[in-house]
Amino acid sequence: MVEQLKRLATGIEGLDALLKGGLVVGASYIVQGHPGSGKTILANQLACNHVREGGRVLVATLLSESHERLFQYLSTLSFFDAALVGDTIQFVSAFDTLEQDGLDAVVRLLRQEIARQQATLLIVDGLLNARSRAETSLDTKKFVSELQGHAAFAGCTLLLLTSARLDEGSPEHTMVDGVIELGEHLVGSTAVRHVQLRKTRGSGALSGRHECLITEAGLQVYPRLESLYSRPSQAGAQTLSWVATGVADLDAMLGGGLAEASVTLLMGPSGVGKTALGIAFLAASTKAAPGLHFGFYETPARLRLKACALGFDLPALEREGSVQLSWQSTTEGLLDQLGAQLLAQVEALGARRVVVDSLGAFGRLALEPARLNAFFRALTGELRARGVTVLLTWEMRDIFGSEITAPAPDLSSIVDNLILMRFAELDAQLHRALSVIKVRDSDHDPALQALSLGPNGISLARAFDGASGVLSGSATPPGDR
Repeated sequence: MVEQLKRLATGIEGLDALLKGGLVVGASYIVQGHPGSGKTILANQLACNHVREGGRVLVATLLSESHERLFQYLSTLSFFDAALVGDTIQFVSAFDTLEQDGLDAVVRLLRQEIARQQATLLIVDGLLNARSRAETSLDTKKFVSELQGHAAFAGCTLLLLTSARLDEGSPEHTMVDGVIELGEHLVGSTAVRHVQLRKTRGSGALSGRHECLITEAGLQVYPRLESLYSRPSQAGAQTLSWVATGVADLDAMLGGGLAEASVTLLMGPSGVGKTALGIAFLAASTKAAPGLHFGFYETPARLRLKACALGFDLPALEREGSVQLSWQSTTEGLLDQLGAQLLAQVEALGARRVVVDSLGAFGRLALEPARLNAFFRALTGELRARGVTVLLTWEMRDIFGSEITAPAPDLSSIVDNLILMRFAELDAQLHRALSVIKVRDSDHDPALQALSLGPNGISLARAFDGASGVLSGSATPPGDR
C-alpha cells in the first residue's frame, strides 16, 4: 500500500489543490518572488489559517523592517487577527543577531524559540539576507540544513521566504523539499499574478503556471481548470434519461428532450432568441432539480423582465429555491476564476440545469486563447460528471450570412448537441429560423423551424418547406429557383 504523507493545509483553497492537499508536515519549502509578489501575504495568511486549525506559529524576520509596520499592512487584510500575535503566532526579529553574531547564532536563537513556542510551523522571512551573510555556499547549505533538522525534530514545517529568484542548482534549492514561486507577467497592458510549484519532493502536485489574485481576503489561487480536472472528479451517470427543454416543440424535434448530463450549444446572432430559449430551459427547473443561470450580459433584473414577457415567472421560482440567477462582469476577472465560481455555485445550489450565457465572455477573459479548447473540455466534462445538463450560448458575429464561426476549435466534438439559430428574410419578412444540427444520443428532426417568441411562450413550426438558402439569411421561395 502507498503511504499517504500527512499534510498541513494552507487554508488557501487553490494552493492546497496545487499541492494535492497542502504542505508535507515536517518538510521545508522556499517561497520566492520579487518584492510585491505576495510572499509575505501568503506566509501570514498560512500562519493565521494554521493557528485557527489548532497549530502554533513562529515567524522569524531577518529584515530590518519593524514588525509594527508589518502589522499595519496586514491589518488591511481580512484573514489577519492582531489578537493572535503574541499568543499562537509569535514574531521574533533575528536581524540584529544575524548582523552581530552570524548564522550560527540565528540557528541557536530559532531552535530555542521553536521549543519555547512549541511551534508546528516556522516561517523565516529574509533568506536573501542570510545568504549574503554566508561566506560560502557551504555555509548557506549548513544554515538551511540546521534549520531543517531542528524544525523536523520538533515536528515543525519550515517556510523560507526570499526575494531572490534562486536557480534550481542553488544551495538552498538543493536542500529544501519544495519551491513555490510567485510572480507577475504582462499580457498586453494587463498585469497577471501567477504561482508555480518549481519543486515538490516526494509529493504530487499540479505542474505549470497558475493565475492568482491578491484581494482584501489575501492570496487567492486559481489552478488551471484543465490541470485540476484532467480527469472528472466523479464517474457520472451510468444510465440515459431525458430532460425537458421547456419548449414542447423543441422536445419533439429532439425525440423527447435533451439527454441528462449532456451539453448543448445554441449558436446564433444577437437578438435571435438564444437567451429566450435559455430562460425557457431554466424555467423548467424544480426544487428537486434546481437551475442556475450563469450570465454576463443580462442582469438578473433584465432576465426577470424578459421572462415575464415570455410568460415565465422567474421571481416565484427564485423564492422557492428552484432557480438562481448569477451575473458576472465581463471587464475584470480571470478565466480559471470564472470556471471555479461556476463550479462552486453549482455545488452550493445542487444545480441540475445550468445556462451559461454566453461563452464569448470566457473568450474575452482568456489571456491565452489557445487554452480555450482545453478549458471548455475540462469545464463541460466536470459538469457532465456532476450530473448537470448544460445549455451554452454563443453569439455569432454576423446577423446574416452563411459563415459560421465557433468559440473554440473542435468545439463540436466537446458538445453533445448543436442547435443553430439564424435570421432569414422571406417574402419581405424577417423570420427566426432554428435547426438541430447535431444530437449525440438520439435521433432528431433536422427540418428547419420558424421560431416564435411571445407572451404565451416559445413555439416552433415548419415554415420553410421548399425554400432554399434560409440559413444564409436570404431565403428563396419555392418556384423562384
